[in-house]
Amino acid sequence: MKGYKLLFLLLIFAAPVFAQPVAQPWWLSLEQGKHKFRSGDYGGALLSFEDARRDRRAMYEQLERDFIHLLSVGEVRRIGDALDWVERYSYERNYIAASAALRELYYRIPKTSLNNSANAALEAFDKLKNYPEAEYWIGEVYRVEGELSLALSQFRKAYAVRELFEDTGFGTELQYKISSVLLTRQEYNEMIRVLQSIINDYDTLWINAAKAETSRMEVVNADSEGKDTSSIPYAQASASFASLAMTRTLETEGVGRFMELYRYNNRTVEQAHRRLGFYYAVSGRPSAQQHLMFSFLIQNTTIIEEIMRRRRDFRLTDPEGKRDSRIQELLVLMEEVKKSPILLSYIEETEYYKTVYYLGSSLYRNGKTSVARDFWNFLASQPQAGEWYNRALGQLRNPHLDAVVEMP
Repeated sequence: MKGYKLLFLLLIFAAPVFAQPVAQPWWLSLEQGKHKFRSGDYGGALLSFEDARRDRRAMYEQLERDFIHLLSVGEVRRIGDALDWVERYSYERNYIAASAALRELYYRIPKTSLNNSANAALEAFDKLKNYPEAEYWIGEVYRVEGELSLALSQFRKAYAVRELFEDTGFGTELQYKISSVLLTRQEYNEMIRVLQSIINDYDTLWINAAKAETSRMEVVNADSEGKDTSSIPYAQASASFASLAMTRTLETEGVGRFMELYRYNNRTVEQAHRRLGFYYAVSGRPSAQQHLMFSFLIQNTTIIEEIMRRRRDFRLTDPEGKRDSRIQELLVLMEEVKKSPILLSYIEETEYYKTVYYLGSSLYRNGKTSVARDFWNFLASQPQAGEWYNRALGQLRNPHLDAVVEMP
């Protein structure tokens, strides 16, 4: 009987211990938050994302303390900044917590990037307290609930520590997200800056061509002033030639020849060129043509590559060189697109018909009326283009400059 009483008392005192909630990993809280977000439970999602952010920070603060405890040992202080010796001391003297902290650090950050520096390791622990994925998803909750100022702040927090994203390419996607919020908030100058930064970082053809033109003007000015001049680097000169050749081919020989001569598949920057092109087009700026030309070329390159992946015998042009229409190549391409759900989804995602319309419109504004009509004729043959089909028909009946929208 006494044994039963003792067991009963043990269960009573142990019950609060067993009732304690088991802490879950921060990454699991993030995934649960994503599930709630996609289910429309934005309040619950926000709490989960904040839990994930808080729990990750608490974890890395503890790891940082464990490592600092090791560094504060007198023998370790005498070692100095040599991380490999500090690590060896930790293992040999059985500092279990500090050794575990270093293993976690090396899992998140390449050991070679620390340059064998204990101070660099300590700084890395401090940086790892940030959780950009959680910051981003908190921003997404604010965005869908209409709190755009808070969303923008969160997205910028996430972008500031973008090197910690597990998906290294997500930093660019985040820049596009920021630019979308800026567009909604009508902060156009800042939106342009963000989109231009994507182009400057990833579009070597565009930026090298621009640098070559700047260098050329500097050479001309220096020459006129009797100063020494230097040649333009080959990479910049090559990019400049390619860009100029593309422009001249489009303007003088038409869209068909333009599509035959060049392939450019830099998908990372397509959206940046497209968004800038649309903005410049509706505000009546001549620079819209170049951005939309790059976007149009990347879109078509992507389409052609996908078609050729499925059909090795595909040819954009007639092997005998016969052309029944100035837009024959575009018509051939669209016939293939209609057969592929993937490509149909792609042209909708990239606003293909809108790109074609505004490229034609910007060419017309810049005095290239013949090529502009080619683009409008193409759209007029594609009823599925909807609004852009109707607007192209209107342009063919009565060509005109689109009304300029004055941005605040």
